[in-house]
Amino acid sequence: MTTLPADNRATLPGVSLTESAAKQIAEILGDNPEHKALRIYVETGGCSGMSYAMELAPRKEGDEAFVSHGSPLFVEGRALIYLAGSVIDYKDGLSGAGFRITNPNAKATCGCGKSFEA
Repeated sequence: MTTLPADNRATLPGVSLTESAAKQIAEILGDNPEHKALRIYVETGGCSGMSYAMELAPRKEGDEAFVSHGSPLFVEGRALIYLAGSVIDYKDGLSGAGFRITNPNAKATCGCGKSFEA
């Protein structure tokens, strides 16, 4: 996985949440967020070569922090090159509930939407 120096990451577009995703995060964290947020990172593997991974966690060293609709979002610094400009949404419907990523950097995605090729 390619890693950009911190000063080069500053020129990349941020990652944002839709209002629906921000509301869901606030609901999950409740009144006691304990400095946690949705944290997104990328792992190698999956159908298309790279997989999205998410957790509700504190900010880790090297993470980039963003705020969307009042909700914090942490993105692993080395993953920002693959996630720059992405929008995280939350859907709750008949096909299941969960966070979905719209990634403008993905050249291809698998059918489940959990892995991509950059």
